[in-house]
Amino acid sequence: MSTLEVDGARLYYETHGSGPLTVLITGAPGVAEVYREVVQHLGGRHTVAVYDRRGFSRSHLDGPQDYDRRLRTDADDVGCLIEHLGLGPAIVFGASSGATVALELLARHPSTVRTLIPYEPPALRLLPDGDKWEDFFSEVYDLYRLEGIEPAMKTFRERTFAPSDHRHMARAPRNDANAAYWFEHELRQYPPAALDLTALAAHADRIVPAAGRESQGYPCHRAAVELAGRLSRDLFELPGGHIGFVTDAPRFAAELGRLLAGTVS
Repeated sequence: MSTLEVDGARLYYETHGSGPLTVLITGAPGVAEVYREVVQHLGGRHTVAVYDRRGFSRSHLDGPQDYDRRLRTDADDVGCLIEHLGLGPAIVFGASSGATVALELLARHPSTVRTLIPYEPPALRLLPDGDKWEDFFSEVYDLYRLEGIEPAMKTFRERTFAPSDHRHMARAPRNDANAAYWFEHELRQYPPAALDLTALAAHADRIVPAAGRESQGYPCHRAAVELAGRLSRDLFELPGGHIGFVTDAPRFAAELGRLLAGTVS
């Protein structure tokens, strides 16, 4: 177990394998375990770093938090981790809201990033019907406050993700503390966050937008397509849906490994 002291938190992190530094950033539920099988596959050719994002599980908060700038803080945390490990610049893969964090990292700390793979960022501002989805996420939050975690999560996953995703999500072990933190500080805040497209365009040659093949038509896949178009980049598709790294881990890891190999010269 390793921890890194950052402003206002202690980050739990792990490193595995050897080779170019590759950092994996999770969305919900904010913990390293979601990438366990991917780490096992990549560790033979990469130094893979995974961590719990602040406020989730083993990454404990330490003092007051500025929730008005939480996305920036999340990005700063990754930058601190890369600098701490001393192997950067890093290949960075982020999924869902972790992809939003990764994009913010590149915009704020470009020297820490070698290649960025944002996988299905929930970037609602890129979508023509983004206001509809923002309203829906607010309704899910209200449902959480009125009826609790499970009814809200059921509504959220069944409207937002492909069937292969929400079947797995329904069976996954619950961590109510993580879920409550996500509902309060991420569900309504990260999807409508404004991406710094000007800063990202300046580093577009480092960005490989990605999405799941089974996610087509769902909002995060659509956002990935829009991001690729705004940056004049090709979209790279991987097996499975929004959480293909869990539901279809062996094939997802193998194809992600081949993609990463192409980024290492």
